[in-house]
Order: sequence, then structure tokens, then C-alpha cells
Amino acid sequence: MMIRTSLCACTLLSVWLSCIQVSVAEQPPITENVPMSEFQNRPEEVPTYDFDAPPQGMFRSIVMAEGFEEQMGRHQSHEIVPIKPTDEFVAATKAIYVVFSLHQHYQAFAVFGQCRPEGIPGLDPATIVAEDAMHIALEDESGYLKLSSPPSGWKPGRYKVEIHAGEQVNEMSLMGTMRFTVLAAKK
Repeated sequence: MMIRTSLCACTLLSVWLSCIQVSVAEQPPITENVPMSEFQNRPEEVPTYDFDAPPQGMFRSIVMAEGFEEQMGRHQSHEIVPIKPTDEFVAATKAIYVVFSLHQHYQAFAVFGQCRPEGIPGLDPATIVAEDAMHIALEDESGYLKLSSPPSGWKPGRYKVEIHAGEQVNEMSLMGTMRFTVLAAKK
């Protein structure tokens, strides 16, 4: 009886399997000697990075502000937070702050900020009017750059701050650009 049951089960299984249509995935054609540019990192698939926009990547957030304060943050660490974030400042402002928070990093490095005028009459756009740097230790999750007023004060107009990260400022260390406006004094 047992042999007959297993024979019936095998017959039913084979009938059931013959009814199922098995489809085989179509294999792509094999091509020889395909250039790497066609195979990997195609330009249409890779988004371009805009170095003329606020930095991304390792920065969780980055803003211009009138000041900053230090608070107890996550993991009982010191966290630097912006006070009055804005991109417009009055000409009498003594310092403009770039306050940022970082994603986790596995090496110490420095963050640099170089401020240049952008289309302000009487100022060469290549002139650095203010700059600062901050060393970021392995445990740091936030930081700030202080752009002190030039000796003659801030002239009304638009300024850009190039943000660099690494060991020194060079063309490879540029992470992005922040912009702010200095407003003329109210009469």
C-alpha cells in the first residue's frame, strides 16, 4: 500500500510540474572589449556636484549666522548651534559665522573658509577679505568659522565664502560655496 501511495504521489507531482511553465531570464548579449566608460560610471547616471552651492556630503547642515552657542549635544558632547541664522547682515557687523554640523568621520581634518567680494565696486573679486580655519577632531560633530570684519569694515554688497576641507586650501579641497549680503546702514 505504501508503494502505491508513493507512486501516486510521484505521478501527481510529475503532472503538476509539467503544467508549470518555467521561464528562463533572457541573458544580455556578451560583448568583448567594452570600454570601461560604457560599462561603469556612465555620465548620465552620475549626478554632477555643484561646487558653487552650499557644501554637501560630510556636512549634515551648514548656515550663516550672527553668532553661535555651545550646548550639550547627543552622546554628552559639545554641540555648536547657530544663533539667528541669516544670509543678510548689516555693515556694522563685527563677525559673520558659518556654523555647521558634520556626519560621522574617521579622521581629523580642518575646515577652512575664505571670504571674497562678489561684484562690489572698488573690491577685487580675487581678494580674500576674511578667512578662518577650524581643526576638527575625531570626536567633533559640529564647528564654526568666524569671518571677522575687514579693517575698513564690511562694504555693502554680495560676498561668497568658499568652504574647504582637508589639510590645506587647494583646488581639490573645495567643498562648496556659501553666500551672504551686507546691507547698507539705515539712515
